[in-house]
Amino acid sequence: MNPQKCTRNDFINFLIATFQTCSCTEASRCLPSTSDPIAHDSVKRLLERQPHHTEALYNEAKQLIRQNEGVLVIDDSTLDKPYSRQIEPVTRHWSGKHHRVVQGINLVSTIWTDGSAIVPVDFRIYHPEKDGKNKNDHFRDMIKAANDRQFHPECVIFDSWYASTENLKLIRSMAWHWFTRLKSNRLVNPDDTYNRPISDVEIPPEGRMVHLRQYGFIKIFKVVHGDSDVEYWATDILDASESDRRTFKDCGWNIEEYHRGIKQCCGIERCQGRKDGVQRGHIFLALLAFLRLESNRLKTGTSWYESKRAIQRSATTLFVAQPSF
Repeated sequence: MNPQKCTRNDFINFLIATFQTCSCTEASRCLPSTSDPIAHDSVKRLLERQPHHTEALYNEAKQLIRQNEGVLVIDDSTLDKPYSRQIEPVTRHWSGKHHRVVQGINLVSTIWTDGSAIVPVDFRIYHPEKDGKNKNDHFRDMIKAANDRQFHPECVIFDSWYASTENLKLIRSMAWHWFTRLKSNRLVNPDDTYNRPISDVEIPPEGRMVHLRQYGFIKIFKVVHGDSDVEYWATDILDASESDRRTFKDCGWNIEEYHRGIKQCCGIERCQGRKDGVQRGHIFLALLAFLRLESNRLKTGTSWYESKRAIQRSATTLFVAQPSF
């Protein structure tokens, strides 16, 4: 009799149910089996077989989206690997969580959201030693992929890291709008005189139209937090209001919720396989696990976290009723 094989659905279910360890060994111990248990190598081979392109993720996600509505949000996050020494895709990245450079895998994602649904539709792994691409290259690749997939978003939202003139012009070439933060030293011309840092421009509460150097006219907003923390927001929607800015900012925040969800509920950081293919396969299946949780949330109203707690609660109830030792 051939050994029982681990399926994609098996591993997705495992990621949703497990709380700590996400290794191939732990998966082989947890997956249901007959007299012939699933071997560690079967789980490892499953991860290595997963597609390294993102079309497979989009094919799973498209049933949850409406391409002519909503917004696209693009951002990156570091998957912590603090104790890794020989994991192939791991490099050193700045971490917003730790506020320092850490060991990890940098995941660049595109999500679609209508303000409620949070659906990953594309992702890239930043690993310049493998493909020679920086994060802005991945940003442009994902914008082009979204256009090829017939997206027509109300807006594309991203942070200042991706707000280069080249990126803004690419979005404009798609006849799409964008919304982003700008660095305080970005040069603009507010009154047809000369370019100056955006921090030197007087910006009323309702925003101000200015000319962005090497791009064209945009509208900027200034937001002050506390006594000294200042943010400069910008869009090419020239009639955008402060209310529009707040709405787009709230939509953009959904990608932070997504980052938290894939880490806390889908075990995306917890694979310790050394090979690049194993890590990429694990990340891909963790994103499919997130899609499963999000689909359930949209249908039932049950949060990702409560869905996961319900699994633990069920196992706890079973053990209390019938302790195994």
